Amino acid sequence: MQAIKNQSWKKRLEAKEKRIEKMKDITSSRIIPTNKIVQALETLIQSGDRVVLEGNNQKQASFLSAALAKVDPEKIYHLHMIMSSISRPEHLDLFEYGIANKVDFSYAGTQSLRMAQMLEDGKLTMGEIHTYVELYGRLFIDLIPSVALVAADKADAAGNLYTGPNTEETPTLVEAAAFRDGIVIAQVNELVDELPRVDIPGSWIDYVVVADKPYQLEPLFTRDPRHITDIQVLQAMMIIRGIYEKHQVKSLNHGIGYNTAAVELLLPTYGEKLGLKGKICKHWALNPHPTLIPAIESGWVESVHCFGGEVGMENYVSSRRDVFFTGRDGSLRSNRTLCQLAGQYAVDLFVGSSLQIDAYGNSSTVTRGRLAGFGGAPNMGHDPGGRRHSSEAWLDMNTTNDPLARGKKLVVQVVETFQNGNKPVFVESLDALDVKNDAGLATAPIMIYGEDVTHIVTEEGIAYLYKANSMEERRQAIAAIAGVTPIGLEHDARKTDKLRREGLIALPEDLGIRRTDAKRSLLAAKNVEELVEWSDGLYEPPAKFRSW
Repeated sequence: MQAIKNQSWKKRLEAKEKRIEKMKDITSSRIIPTNKIVQALETLIQSGDRVVLEGNNQKQASFLSAALAKVDPEKIYHLHMIMSSISRPEHLDLFEYGIANKVDFSYAGTQSLRMAQMLEDGKLTMGEIHTYVELYGRLFIDLIPSVALVAADKADAAGNLYTGPNTEETPTLVEAAAFRDGIVIAQVNELVDELPRVDIPGSWIDYVVVADKPYQLEPLFTRDPRHITDIQVLQAMMIIRGIYEKHQVKSLNHGIGYNTAAVELLLPTYGEKLGLKGKICKHWALNPHPTLIPAIESGWVESVHCFGGEVGMENYVSSRRDVFFTGRDGSLRSNRTLCQLAGQYAVDLFVGSSLQIDAYGNSSTVTRGRLAGFGGAPNMGHDPGGRRHSSEAWLDMNTTNDPLARGKKLVVQVVETFQNGNKPVFVESLDALDVKNDAGLATAPIMIYGEDVTHIVTEEGIAYLYKANSMEERRQAIAAIAGVTPIGLEHDARKTDKLRREGLIALPEDLGIRRTDAKRSLLAAKNVEELVEWSDGLYEPPAKFRSW
């Protein structure tokens, strides 16, 4: 076999250089004038390109996404969009206008209803619904982007970027394009002569544009303790006593929710009373939740690695360097990719929630008419087969005498038996099965598979699914704590005592918890103002959370 003579091995680079050559009429430097961004995008992007647009569940490259939606669809069309989070109206406007026609994503959030309708109407073609790490991984394999559009706080004239506390996924997106001769454009809030620190080197960046206003940033992980209910306090007490203490959980991730916020706020009170400080909940993969402040201040938390920042927590994080990962400037260094991996492999436990759970513990947030996606829950909410390091909690999931047996990650689903609107959480068949057929997906969009779930917690009690020896036992345990949902009504109450004796379920009374003790008065902080007090005034909550 002979090598091909005179073959160019720089086709991607040559194609990039041609695009950049056309930019000379727009800018003579790497700085794109703000008012010329649409023209620049029409010059640098070509029809059919794969375009990765930063839009995670917090930080949005909002200036660039709005500009992309203004390009001429006669010039730019059939783009294949790759987005972690479809969160802004113009993300879907791209498809309405014919600029883009295909999307691969992880989470749709507020745009989930519109996306489902557009898919039904044939206005977009869907690649796959991914987990975050899965999508990031494919950027380096078969979804390598032609163009990356990202956001940062500041840039200097050389294109070095400072991302501040919200580094998030930016380095991963940039690297996938920059090192395969793609084009990288970063919107920044301001140009400065000297950066507080360099988070992404200028050699990775092709162009910088100063946005007409700061990028969108939502306080997504802030939960006002005023809205935590007595039922959520009861669930939190069961989690602490019946899971964290029972299995000696030292490293963990909490999903977003009032039920996990309640756990965080009970550590300095109920957890202290149980004598658990120093024994559980020491190492976290978690955004800087304001509701974690009392646990930090009272000495429960040793370390927190963050996916991203949280609005208002900047000064607090900078003042607690022993707990958080920070740069020389004192600001948080977050990293969504690395924190997802930490949450997948390094922690002992993940606690999440869901919109629907079936009789065997399979769950999904994809329901009829809502194409919400998953985010990072499946990354952290499964037992990673590649794990080799052991811990007390991990080993405690082993229920056999097999000499080759391994431990298992604790995956906990905490839900109330009914959602808002009196919709049952526990159902015989997940809507995700219908969505699979309607959307033409190869597999049903399951968020967490039942085989990975070790515990389910409801207001009725805990199901210890890792102890089940058969699918029938698993179903019985789930039904026993499913209340008056369709699954719960199947349960034969005469089997409850047997399940309790065998340790397959535990009611609050089995854990030494009196339901009448589950009151909001147990919370270490009962409103945002008290969180500010715990922080010595360092936490500066957004205006919408201020009630004083």
